[in-house]
Amino acid sequence: MSGSNGQGKRTRIDAAHIIAYDPAAGAHRYLRDGVIVVEGDSIVHVGRAFDGAVDDRIDARDRLVAPGFVNVHAHLAGSPLDKSFLEDRGNRQFYLSGLFEYLPVRSAGQDEEGTRACFDYSMVELLRTGTTTILEMGSLLEEAIDSAVRAGVRLYLGPGIRDGRWFTDNGRTVRYAWDEAAGRAALRRAVDFIERHDGSHGGLIKGFLSPLQVDTCTEGLLREVRQQADRLGVPVQIHVSQSVNEFQELVARHGKTPIEWLDGIGFLRPDVILGHAIILGGGSWANYQADDLGIIARGGASVAHSVWVFARRGIAMESFSTYRDAGVNMALGTDTAPQSMLEALKFTAVVSKIVDRQTEVATAADVFTAATLGGARAIGRDDLGRIAPGAKADLLFFDAEGLFMVPLRDPVKNIVYSAQAQDLADVMVNGRIVMRDRRVLGLDERAVSRRLQAAGERMWPNMHRGDWAGRDADTLSPQSFPLWEGA
Repeated sequence: MSGSNGQGKRTRIDAAHIIAYDPAAGAHRYLRDGVIVVEGDSIVHVGRAFDGAVDDRIDARDRLVAPGFVNVHAHLAGSPLDKSFLEDRGNRQFYLSGLFEYLPVRSAGQDEEGTRACFDYSMVELLRTGTTTILEMGSLLEEAIDSAVRAGVRLYLGPGIRDGRWFTDNGRTVRYAWDEAAGRAALRRAVDFIERHDGSHGGLIKGFLSPLQVDTCTEGLLREVRQQADRLGVPVQIHVSQSVNEFQELVARHGKTPIEWLDGIGFLRPDVILGHAIILGGGSWANYQADDLGIIARGGASVAHSVWVFARRGIAMESFSTYRDAGVNMALGTDTAPQSMLEALKFTAVVSKIVDRQTEVATAADVFTAATLGGARAIGRDDLGRIAPGAKADLLFFDAEGLFMVPLRDPVKNIVYSAQAQDLADVMVNGRIVMRDRRVLGLDERAVSRRLQAAGERMWPNMHRGDWAGRDADTLSPQSFPLWEGA
């Protein structure tokens, strides 16, 4: 791709294929041989032609231009270090979830330099696979801002809030420790963080409130979060219905499903994103009759579906198409490694087809819409996830002649089912090119990869510190093949 765009300039983009947005239909449309005009950080024109004056041109006549993906559920501070450890493992005592044994040992072994390495690596990985807007739930968020600014991505940050924590001391049961004062202090810090940073760096840095898990937050804390969200006008995201153990715990505490309980305390609103919401009343995993899907749809909350973190353990949402048909706004996230929205699109479509035993469900159009318009709706942004006048200029430039993109008849099907990271050539965020010729301009890919490897080398020997039985990394997650010294 030739040409560039600077802030304030009017730039014309001539493209062979454009996934444009039709405001009248409220949906994406396929535009052949079209023109996009960007002025500053926004799109001002989309159509077959443009006769106005421009300052610069981008020749994308060998490109497919799509809106940037809105990744509504990420854990940048640690997810890259899931890789090479969490796969193929899952205790049946915890219904295959890795939350209660595996995540604590990773956290115990990881150091702050490792977290910083994760941030930089994540920015590269996400941009290389099409994410232009990220919702991060985590810690050390000042460092996340530094990394995002260097990479040029749009980043929403949700400092973690909770007044309880789970643990296991025997590998058989989940226990909880409570500190309500700590929860209130975490909420105050989160509010202060949002008030200091929301809208900074040209609007690329935004905040949201993140009560971490439904089972680690008291009713009083969630009511306070709800009040602050209303006052600040920011989205809220909470992990809920993400494990069978959590579901059973909430039923034991309240005689209600997690979704019923949140609804009963007035927490569910259209500004709420439900992280995962995969173990629902009415589904086979919970084996507990309730109308959770109906409650979510009526309350207007969105679901952040991160297919891979569950599918790798043999757990599937029942199903993406069922949620969508119930009227739930579906959005997509990555959650774990690999942090690839291209992979998220593909697995969301395929796993739903397997669960439903049907082909014509969870179509390419459905999941692509979730990754763009669904994510934008979840955070209350009608200027993201679309190529239309008035939208932010967050654009993906796929090589239409790339190995996995040809033959190209239906560009959305090719993106969802075939595209690889190498097919994404260039990325624009907020009107600025941040990735050119498959290279993220603000970060050195090789350098961040080396830093992440070093972080893993420091982490693995220290994992035993966070394990209830003191087991080391190789006991918790044996090598796929035994080490061998050679013949």
